Amino acid sequence: MNFKTLELTDNKLKWIDQTVLPLELSYKSSDDYKEIITAIKRLEIRGAPAIGIAAAYALAIAVSKEKNLSEECIIRIADELKASRPTAVNLFWAVDRMVEYYDKYQGQPRDEIIEELFYESVRIHKEDAEMCQQIGEHGSQLIKDGDTVLTHCNAGALATGGIGTALGVIYTCKQQGKKLHVYADETRPLLQGSRLTVWELQQENIDVTLITDNSAGMLMRQGKINHVIVGADRVTTNGDVANKIGTFSVAVLAKEHNIPFYVALPESTFDYSLKTGDDIIIEERSSEEVTKGFGKQTAPDNTQVYSPAFDVTPAEYISYYIMDTGLRKGKRAKIT
Repeated sequence: MNFKTLELTDNKLKWIDQTVLPLELSYKSSDDYKEIITAIKRLEIRGAPAIGIAAAYALAIAVSKEKNLSEECIIRIADELKASRPTAVNLFWAVDRMVEYYDKYQGQPRDEIIEELFYESVRIHKEDAEMCQQIGEHGSQLIKDGDTVLTHCNAGALATGGIGTALGVIYTCKQQGKKLHVYADETRPLLQGSRLTVWELQQENIDVTLITDNSAGMLMRQGKINHVIVGADRVTTNGDVANKIGTFSVAVLAKEHNIPFYVALPESTFDYSLKTGDDIIIEERSSEEVTKGFGKQTAPDNTQVYSPAFDVTPAEYISYYIMDTGLRKGKRAKIT
């Protein structure tokens, strides 16, 4: 990759502002954890693994600014970070891991605590990059030379600490010499597919075609899609998957057309505290993202809007979970 989505430099977090892609590759940096929270809320930093990494760095940065460290202080900062995006479980996992690490060193000299927290945040980042590589290697077993793949939203390097989850499979296939064609859903209303996924794949010279979200069914009916690969923001104990809004619709279409549907994710995206997808809190976004997207008004004033950021795909629609620990068969694995 010729870009770094997240990078820690001199105890500051540097990130790509993904709201201005693909027109501009712009970086921001900050040593203020509240500014990092704002960046997460504004989707400058997005993607479940990347959000978790950014939150880990943010907690370390916040602690480094506190003159009077205490358990109450750490919990307050952690709660603020967790509130930034309620659906992505990696955020909660990373923050809780950092709090546990703080507890391990509580009582030690302040400078030692801060140093250890920065070390731990860097470890979380490196581990994610390694998991992406493993996801890519496992997922590539399912893909043949010449296949076509449909993906929804962005689950690539921009969304993780490495080469990505869903797109990590694509990148690994390319490294293996397989020639693939990728169809990318635009992913309304914020167009992460057209703005981010297409941009990413073009950086790596991968053959990609952008389609509108409502074109996927037609392509499947025409026999142009061999596989569907998406990422995930949270997976429950029974295998239900929360991912970007529109994922469920694609899964239904894939099942109807006997096309395997894969979810690529690290083990940390499983939330074993929740039994089913009905238990997942779904974030709702501002109505203006729909009615005045990218500064252009596309609906009458005072239009009522329902804009969930995610939906839930039940486990029975999933063929395989492509994980850093290997391939886990889903309830539709028999068709692959």
